[in-house]
Amino acid sequence: MTATTRGVAGSQARTVQRTDVGSTAQQPKRRSRTKPSGFVQWQALTGRALWTMLTKGELLVAVIAPLIFTVGFYLPLKFVMGLQGIDYAQFLMPIIVLQAMAFTAISAAQRASAEAMSGLNSRLKTMPVVRGVPLVSRISSGVVRSLVSLVSALGFGYVIGFRFTAGFGQALLFCALAMLISTTLSIGADAIGTLSKSPEATSQVLTLPQLILGMASCGFVPESGFPELIRPFVRNQPISQFSFAMRDMAEGGVTFQVLWPSLAWIAGLIVFFVPLAIWASSRPE
Repeated sequence: MTATTRGVAGSQARTVQRTDVGSTAQQPKRRSRTKPSGFVQWQALTGRALWTMLTKGELLVAVIAPLIFTVGFYLPLKFVMGLQGIDYAQFLMPIIVLQAMAFTAISAAQRASAEAMSGLNSRLKTMPVVRGVPLVSRISSGVVRSLVSLVSALGFGYVIGFRFTAGFGQALLFCALAMLISTTLSIGADAIGTLSKSPEATSQVLTLPQLILGMASCGFVPESGFPELIRPFVRNQPISQFSFAMRDMAEGGVTFQVLWPSLAWIAGLIVFFVPLAIWASSRPE
């Protein structure tokens, strides 16, 4: 190779090197895509659930259901209970609220099973979604539904003559206990719905215990209205204990002696339902 040829080759190499350096310097830096925070993901999923509830009429059902419970429970027994000297509007209000809260829990189970059946849960597990956010978003939307149903039940209760006579603090405690019960039941119902993947089967499974515990409780009639043999069960089962506490909150004020069995039942249900719901929501499909 001649000196002239080597000079030309070296010149071309330096030109190519300068061109590569210049093109590299001119290339824009790629920005790393930030992962949305868990709070943002929760907002998005909860907003989606609330919009679906609104457009499909689920919030309207949450308003109408307490009306059906109020009319169906109050009118048939009002006269009979009045003969016994019982203000049935005051006596019945806790079970109306509890039935409304149980109904919202069943609705939560149906939503969870529908999402599991549609494959939404599986898709979310393949996306960079913070673990537990889908479950929390479903429970959050259920809390909104429960709040709407609670306000509706209290409104219809006032129409039939129910009143809070123990003061604002006891009324607030009444509402807080109702929401705590509803949220606890919704967590358990969400687990059952997620595992079953069948809205129809889920509704049937959850409706039967609600009816049995509701009818065999002191929410509709006093304990003396039941046969002696089943009175211990009727008196100590959770619906009766919730009714006792809420009835005292509405009129006279509740004492810790009356309240603690309800809190014990709720604590036991939370200990059982929360791990079950977390496992059902996060288990591999």
